[in-house]
Amino acid sequence: MEPAKTLIDSGSSRNFIDKDYVREKNIPTTKLANKKSVIAIDGKEIEDVISEKTELQIEVEGKTLRCDLYVMPLGDTEIILGKDWLDEAEPIIAWKDLTITYKDHASGKAATDEPVIPKEFADFLDLFQEEGFRELPPHREEFDCAIDLIEGAELPKPAKTYPMTPAESEALEKYIEQELKDGKIRRSQSSMAAPCFYVNKADGGIRLVVDYRKLNAITKPYRFPMPVQTELLEQLKDAKIFSKMDIRWGFNNIRVREGDEWKTAFRTRWGTYETLVMPFGIINGPAYFQAYVNDIFKDLIGVNVVVYMDDILVFSRNREDHIKHVREVLKRLRANHLFLKPHKCHFFTTETSFIGIVISPEGISMEKEKVKAILEWKAPTTVKQVQAFLGLAGFYRRWVENFSTKAKPLTELTKKGIKFKWTEREEKAFQDIKEAITKEPVLIHPKPDEPYILETDASGVALGAVLSQKGDDGRLHPIAYLSQSFTPPQRNYDTYDKALEATAGRNQNTNNSIYRSPEPPILARSQGME
Repeated sequence: MEPAKTLIDSGSSRNFIDKDYVREKNIPTTKLANKKSVIAIDGKEIEDVISEKTELQIEVEGKTLRCDLYVMPLGDTEIILGKDWLDEAEPIIAWKDLTITYKDHASGKAATDEPVIPKEFADFLDLFQEEGFRELPPHREEFDCAIDLIEGAELPKPAKTYPMTPAESEALEKYIEQELKDGKIRRSQSSMAAPCFYVNKADGGIRLVVDYRKLNAITKPYRFPMPVQTELLEQLKDAKIFSKMDIRWGFNNIRVREGDEWKTAFRTRWGTYETLVMPFGIINGPAYFQAYVNDIFKDLIGVNVVVYMDDILVFSRNREDHIKHVREVLKRLRANHLFLKPHKCHFFTTETSFIGIVISPEGISMEKEKVKAILEWKAPTTVKQVQAFLGLAGFYRRWVENFSTKAKPLTELTKKGIKFKWTEREEKAFQDIKEAITKEPVLIHPKPDEPYILETDASGVALGAVLSQKGDDGRLHPIAYLSQSFTPPQRNYDTYDKALEATAGRNQNTNNSIYRSPEPPILARSQGME
C-alpha cells in the first residue's frame, strides 16, 4: 500500500480523498447519481462540491478496512478519515503519545495480540524482507517452466502496444528498470511478443498484465492436479490454531526453462523484453508452481500444512506444536530461497480465511466480503452478468440447500440459443439465492469415525442432499449441502427413480471422508418419495 498524508477527524461525518491526489494516482472513481454538498468548518455550506467517490483499502497502524471515500479538494491533506472510519475501526488513540492501537489485531475470532512477526520466529526475519527476493532464482530443472508449443501451430505476430496513461507509463518504466537490474528480464529479439497493460487493484494501486492469450492457445498443457477445496478442508478438522503465510510474487520464483525465454516476450514503447522467471498469465503457471510447493512440503501436506499455490496454511492442535510446525515451514522456505509478504502473514490465530473460506475449530463459513459482494449484486442485464453472479454464488453452493433448484431459472438463461429475458421468475431466483446466502450457516468439520446422516430430495428439475453429523452438542449439524440439476432424460424419471438417483448421486459426490467411515451413511427418508 502507498503511504498517504491522512487526517483522522472525528468532526467529519464521512471519509474524503483529495481530488488532485485521485488524478495523480490514477485511482478509479464512480459518479454519484446526485451531487453532494458539504458543511465547512466555518459552518458555511459548499453546494454540489462532490460528484464522485471511490472505494479503497485503507491501512492505519496495521488494521486494514475497505472504505468509501468522497472525492473533493482537500488542500495539503490527501485523505480524511471521519466518523465512518472511526465507527468501524474503533481505534484506541493515546493522545499523549499520538499513537493508535486496536482492541483486536484482526476481525472476529482471528483477533490476536501477536506482532506481525512473533518473537518465536524472529530468527527468520530475513524471509520477510524484499531485498532477498530481488535475486534471480536458480534453475530447478524438474520445476523450470517449460513452454512446449503445439506442433505445426502458427506463431502469433508481434502485438501492437496498448495506450497507457502517464502514470501507467511511469510505472512500467520503473518496472522495466528494476527487473533489468535484478536480471529477471532482458531485451529480446523474439519473433512474437505479447502486449501489456495495467489493471486497477482492490487497494487502489495498479498491476501490470501481459496478455498471453495467443501464446496460451498454442501451448501444450502441463498436467498436474490442483488441490481440491473439499480435500483441503477435510485436513483441518482437528485444528485449533492456525498461521497463514503468503509467498512473495509466487510465480516469479520459478525459472523459465532455458531456451524458452523468447516465448515470454512482451512489447513496450521502450522495446521488446523477455522474462527469465515464470510470468503471471501463462497457462501452465499454476500447475508448475503447485508442483514445486507440493514437493517442498510433500511430507507435511495433510499432516500440519495445506498449500494452495502461494498460500500456505499451518495448522496444529496446540501452541507448542504449532511453533515447531511453523518453524519447519520457515526453514524450508529459507532453504528454497522463498520469501514472504509480512502484511499477508498472520500467526497464532484461532480463525483464519483460506481459499475464500473462513476456518475455525467449530467449522467452516463464508467470507464476509464475498457474502457482501453477492448481496450487493445488482440484477443482471446480460448473460455474462448472470454467469458472473452464478460463478461467485456457486462458490458457496455447499452452504445453500437445493442450490441447483433455486438457481435453475438463472442457469437456463445461460444456455445457448436462449434469449435473455429477466422476469419475476428470474428475479425471485436471484433474490432466493441471496437470501439463502445471508443465513451463512457454519458447516461443521466431518468426523470420520462418527455416523453420517444423508438426507436426499429429488424435485422435478434437480436432485439435492444434506450430509450431517451430530455435533458436540448432540444435535445434527450440516457438513455440506449438495445439489445437481437433472439432465433432460433424468427429468422424465418417475418419482422413485428420481429419489434413487438423488441417493446414488449424492453418495458419489459427497464429502470424501464418508468413504473412510467404518459405517455406511444412514439414509434419511427422501422427500422425493413422499
